[in-house]
Amino acid sequence: MRVIIGRSNITGGVWAPSSKSLTIRALVCAALSQGESEIINPLVSDDTLAAVNVLTKLGTVIHQTDNVWKVTGGKFRVHSGNLDCGESATTLRFMTALCSLIPGRHRLVGGPSLSRRPIGTLVDALAKLGVKASVEKTGCPPVTVEGGDFKGGITEIAGNVSSQFISALLLIGPFAPKAVSVKLTTPLTSKPYILMTLRCLKQFGINVHREANMFVVLRQKYQPADIKIEGDWSSASYFLALGAMSEEGVVVQNLSTTSLQGDRVIIEMLRNMGARMKVSGSNVLIAHGRLKAISADLSDCIDLLPTMAALAALAKGTSDLIGIRRARLKESNRVTAMREGLTRLGVEVGEQEDRLTIKGMNIFWKSEDEGADETLDDAPSAAEFFAGAAQKSINLRSHDDHRVAMAFAVLGSALGNVAISGAECVAKTYPNFWKDFQKIGGEITIDEQ
Repeated sequence: MRVIIGRSNITGGVWAPSSKSLTIRALVCAALSQGESEIINPLVSDDTLAAVNVLTKLGTVIHQTDNVWKVTGGKFRVHSGNLDCGESATTLRFMTALCSLIPGRHRLVGGPSLSRRPIGTLVDALAKLGVKASVEKTGCPPVTVEGGDFKGGITEIAGNVSSQFISALLLIGPFAPKAVSVKLTTPLTSKPYILMTLRCLKQFGINVHREANMFVVLRQKYQPADIKIEGDWSSASYFLALGAMSEEGVVVQNLSTTSLQGDRVIIEMLRNMGARMKVSGSNVLIAHGRLKAISADLSDCIDLLPTMAALAALAKGTSDLIGIRRARLKESNRVTAMREGLTRLGVEVGEQEDRLTIKGMNIFWKSEDEGADETLDDAPSAAEFFAGAAQKSINLRSHDDHRVAMAFAVLGSALGNVAISGAECVAKTYPNFWKDFQKIGGEITIDEQ
């Protein structure tokens, strides 16, 4: 599907979809508990349904009703066929660990993008805990797990590769005969995701001890729980960014400002860029400011890279985004995908392994604005170019990456005449994105070809 975005008058309110990360964590914890748990307000998307599909094949009973999933866990079985994780890396990594608990042979597969994402580090860490597992390519899926030999003990894993590997080990740790010690060989990045895992474990009765660079999990028993899933700051970031371009602003509802989600930092970043904001309970209002460049370390909020790159492209000055290396191992190489798209829009971008520098188009400032730099003549001309280019759209590739597609929608609303190919990929985490985009004034034309 191809979506063509016109220059849009954005204003209004949207309800942030529930957190994908918390939904999948709650599903796994509920599956590992003896008895029935309830997941209230789960995210229903391609990724979370992939987790439901795999857990169901492994014997977990999941009844899906309006806004509540009732999960009866604690009883597992071997599935004779492939366990298809779709394009959900979280599902693949968590289920690889979970399958080590179930006697028998399990084969986990993924879609084209997921099959290119490394998992060898997790397989190696599991091997040190007695698990027999292997990958059929060099470090990538499919994954074969011979379950039933999870002994526990001490394992080592890098803290800066993927927090999902660490979370996967913590989730199964309570079932080992011996205490499980997960030693980090490098400093931890994406710490907020580990904190989310620890909180979810605590809600299901599991305690994890932190000792310097090591997590220690003793043998324990999961207890059923009822969990309400909060709004997703990653998904909300695109509408908060759109609000920063709106005079009247955009209100995003269903957000917890005390959330452990790392992407909550988006509101501080927007404030630093000059956006106006107001927080009232679970509602966050972001309104137009003359956006200026920002220097930001995204190590603990890596999913914000596409959003911040889009904002930087529209702002005044040169932004510097660092700590982004791990974004190269997502659904796409997001560093290169964003650089490629921004370059097609005429934005000057410098790409390094762990850094993007982006010279903004300065579309929100005029020469008569107080403090404006009148020497930036090229930036206003870029905005004028897009405003007058109605006869032809500039085509951007989503690379089948939901976050890249949604970030390009932010750019399209400000510039107009931007076409995004593969736009249906937003269903991975935000199936209603294009409807919500239209709801607040987004001008789109859908081409199903």
